[in-house]
Amino acid sequence: MEETYLTNVEGIKKTILHGGTGELPKFLTGSKHTGLYPNVAKSLRRIVEGKDPTDWHIHTCGLANMFAYHSLGYDDLDELQKEPQPLIFVIELLKVESPSAYKRETWAMNDDEKLKAVPLLHGTGNKLFKLGRYPEALAKYREGVICLKNLQVKLKPWEIQWLKLEKMVVTLVLNYCQCLLKMEEYYEVLEQTTDILNRHPGTVKAYFLRARAHAEVWNEAEAKADFEKVLEYDSGMIKSVRKELRILECRMRDKEEEEKLQFKRMFHK
Repeated sequence: MEETYLTNVEGIKKTILHGGTGELPKFLTGSKHTGLYPNVAKSLRRIVEGKDPTDWHIHTCGLANMFAYHSLGYDDLDELQKEPQPLIFVIELLKVESPSAYKRETWAMNDDEKLKAVPLLHGTGNKLFKLGRYPEALAKYREGVICLKNLQVKLKPWEIQWLKLEKMVVTLVLNYCQCLLKMEEYYEVLEQTTDILNRHPGTVKAYFLRARAHAEVWNEAEAKADFEKVLEYDSGMIKSVRKELRILECRMRDKEEEEKLQFKRMFHK
């Protein structure tokens, strides 16, 4: 049986290939299924926020984390976790695409697809960075890191395959930090580079980027210490380091002069 209906929207046609027989199915919402929803919802929200949907429950299930930390990080999900109840979902159709035009998000890919997607994300991020589109480049690097982290969680830490993925993660995170520097997010650069150096001491680029971030927030001693580390591991960086030190010295002199003027104004008043 085939029936075709024309809708009020031009170009849209609805075709029923088979009307179906029998009673309509009844879907009951049990506390078990509803109780699992908050954990799924947290992962989906982290994806929307551009965060790794799995790093909050590595090596344990969502319920175990709930019991360990007493919170999923979202008040509404915590309440639903404590008192499961029937859920009503409203789904909005945003657009219709042909099957060939559909491009899956990385979180929906299998392991092989994620691994193949990383170089593409890396390359796209580099192109966007060169164009000065730093937030977009950052998003590509971050998506690549999430793909790799999802693969790493299935492996034993520090084994050969895990280390190969870790090397790729570090490269992407350092590119991510370069975007953050351009966007003047200096404290996040300090956090990210310090994390890398705690895990991988001797990462020259991490020292260099952290030194630049320290310089931007007036941490003169810390910046100089990191620049010294750069030269300790790579003497070929001497020109770049000298340039950055000259910039740092100028900025510190300017800051000192500004503070002197402020001090004078205080007494003048």
